[in-house]
Amino acid sequence: MQKSSEDFESLIRLCLRGSQPPLNFTSRRAGGDLPPDMRPKPPWKPAAVLVPVVARPQGPTILLTQRTDRLQDHAGQVSFPGGSREVTDSDPVQTALRETEEETGLQRRFVEVVGFLDGYLTITGYAVTPVVGLIKPDFHLDPDPLEVAAVFEVPLVFLSDPRNRQLRQSQLVGRDVGYYAFEYDHHTIWGATAAMLVNFLNKLEHMEAA
Repeated sequence: MQKSSEDFESLIRLCLRGSQPPLNFTSRRAGGDLPPDMRPKPPWKPAAVLVPVVARPQGPTILLTQRTDRLQDHAGQVSFPGGSREVTDSDPVQTALRETEEETGLQRRFVEVVGFLDGYLTITGYAVTPVVGLIKPDFHLDPDPLEVAAVFEVPLVFLSDPRNRQLRQSQLVGRDVGYYAFEYDHHTIWGATAAMLVNFLNKLEHMEAA
């Protein structure tokens, strides 16, 4: 996927044109969705994340955060910025933008929302709406040290290379469950974040091949 940032932005816009916030949420991992008896029981907690595509001159990147070890859910993991919906949020976009600004300091004026990915249900019972945003590269970050241990960017060309997409297995309630993982610059991207990334990459690949 050797493309300029401009070409990649055009592909993303075309791929996500007309997309709407998801009504259904899957627990899709490597090897398929979780069996019904392993899925978290409703009611699920509504949440949203921003999938931030930064238009760098040398090529687009994905901005990610490393969560601190003190958080209650998914402590220490790599994740998209985002979190639980609050009653003051009018929709998932507002949740994603608010949480992103609170966690990283990325102001919403630098974000152009272009669409949505498939809904994802985490093992902890969050029904996550992934909101894709194109990020102007002249932003400034001010991460919240209570929530964010690090902020980093991963080139799209790295993520889109099949050789960098690993398939792993772990034990969940006594059964082997497959999941995706990427290793980049001492960071392990796995779980829900990797699954949503793979969903995004697959959509772009299918659009490019059409």
